[in-house]
Amino acid sequence: MRCQVSVLYFARSAELAGLRSETLSVPRRITALQLWEEIIKVHPRLAVIRDQVVFAVRQEYVLLGDQLLVLQPGDEVAIIPPISGG
Repeated sequence: MRCQVSVLYFARSAELAGLRSETLSVPRRITALQLWEEIIKVHPRLAVIRDQVVFAVRQEYVLLGDQLLVLQPGDEVAIIPPISGG
């Protein structure tokens, strides 16, 4: 079963995706890594930041990996690349 989630792109991820937000249809039960792969299918240019990106799902940080996510329709998934600064 799939659901619609709101994907928010920040900083470099927004530049690479060419937009700040969109709605995607993804499986409800999915690992964080599989979710990233679903997003990469839509925006292949994001692949260059794969080793640096962190998700926030329902405003909680999630590292890319085997962690199972159970998404609900309308959930927010934020793509947060590293922030540089000094």
